[in-house]
Amino acid sequence: MNNNNRSVPKATFQRYPVYLKALRRLQNNGVERVMSKELAQLVNIEPTTIRRDFSFLGSLGKQGYGYEVNRLVEIFNRELGMDFDEKIILIGAGNLGRAIMNYNSWDYIVGEIVCAFDADPSKCGIQSGVRVYPMEELSQRLPKGCHIAILTISHDVQATVDLLVENGINGLVDFTHQHFIVPKGVVVKAVDVVSSIQELVFESNSIVQ
Repeated sequence: MNNNNRSVPKATFQRYPVYLKALRRLQNNGVERVMSKELAQLVNIEPTTIRRDFSFLGSLGKQGYGYEVNRLVEIFNRELGMDFDEKIILIGAGNLGRAIMNYNSWDYIVGEIVCAFDADPSKCGIQSGVRVYPMEELSQRLPKGCHIAILTISHDVQATVDLLVENGINGLVDFTHQHFIVPKGVVVKAVDVVSSIQELVFESNSIVQ
């Protein structure tokens, strides 16, 4: 989050990527200007909420004119620290890895998986349009400027993480469910579907009661 916007409520900030996704789609379709009512139909959020959320970032539009799509995309990219050209690598081309590769490109938000790596030679080659390299070739095949990796492996996790960090990776999306240590300056975002389901069951049962 941009340091100039510490007062943005958490709920508002969590909606910003939703707006960016819709705006990216509009931009890709050549739309230059959008009204809050039109954007509301795309994101299923009330126009009044959209205008209030946008107000935290300054005066972005004019009444009766709407918002300039290109300008909004630039602003949200800056505030969220996102880059559509982000190069992402995937470690592990098993069942979960293949599912993630099928979901590649992230619908105009953050970039794409440019390649993957796996220790199993039988999984190397082209999968879902993504080139999968042998794990031992990571140092040579890592794309220039890449600093984010998605982990879907179940073996040698710590050694793999160490190798990634040594090669300049400082952001990890972790699907491994295993404990590992990273040095200061490396960010890890763990994705735990089981815990999310447990929380959802608890919260939904609380509502019923």
